[in-house]
Amino acid sequence: MRTISIIDPEDPRIAGFRDIRERDLTGREGLFVAEGEVVLRVLASSASLCRPRALLLAEKRAEALKDVIDALPEATPVYVVGQAVLDRVAGFPLHRGILALGEKPVAPSVGTILETVADDDVFLIASGIGNHDNMGGLFRNAAAFGARAVLLDQTCCDPFYRKAIRVSVGAVLRTPSARPEPAEALVEAMQAAGVEVLALTPSATQRLADYRRGGPVAVMVGSEGPGLPRAVIDRCRAVGVPMAGGFDSLNVAVTSALALHQVAGVGPKRSPGC
Repeated sequence: MRTISIIDPEDPRIAGFRDIRERDLTGREGLFVAEGEVVLRVLASSASLCRPRALLLAEKRAEALKDVIDALPEATPVYVVGQAVLDRVAGFPLHRGILALGEKPVAPSVGTILETVADDDVFLIASGIGNHDNMGGLFRNAAAFGARAVLLDQTCCDPFYRKAIRVSVGAVLRTPSARPEPAEALVEAMQAAGVEVLALTPSATQRLADYRRGGPVAVMVGSEGPGLPRAVIDRCRAVGVPMAGGFDSLNVAVTSALALHQVAGVGPKRSPGC
């Protein structure tokens, strides 16, 4: 097993991993940090849209990841350090003992994603999602229910933030996502491609449970509190989830899971691997 031992937390070869909390906030020039074994295995898999740049592992974790390490391209460095050194590099106690530096994929345009649309295609559109836990949950749900892509408007947070990747259990790394555009432009592009857009909103008169799709569909969710802009809702089919006890909305990740389950489980079935 090929590994490179590091004993100095200031070693320039591992500079990309240093102080990862602060670097999440300032950006990484097309790179991201993945944390934990589950996410690392997604990053290193054939399903990943991203390329691993380097690994930084605690000594106690290296042997269990031998299969991952051996499958990496020969040019990918794998650095192994003691736990104390790893904690110094990360800037906090990193009990998982696993970090990977990866390259973001080149995000296609919405038009490129919609060049071909099949009758059983499902998309997820997010508007105004600023919480990284929610962003990770959206990508996890999209992958779980076979959404073809997640489309974000320009007010959403970066899904390649370390916490969003971790919450998504690596789904961010394997689920296509277009370059951000205004919410209205996303709806217009979908409709021009023959995709019906469902706007999830408490103001809807149609229940989500009663909806039956007849072709490609996009589920659109907004931020908790403000929700989707009225101008966007008016351009879509508005659907909602009736609730009891004076509640009018669910967590956005939960709402997306309900909606994706509904539309993915009705109508034509997606073939494996699509």
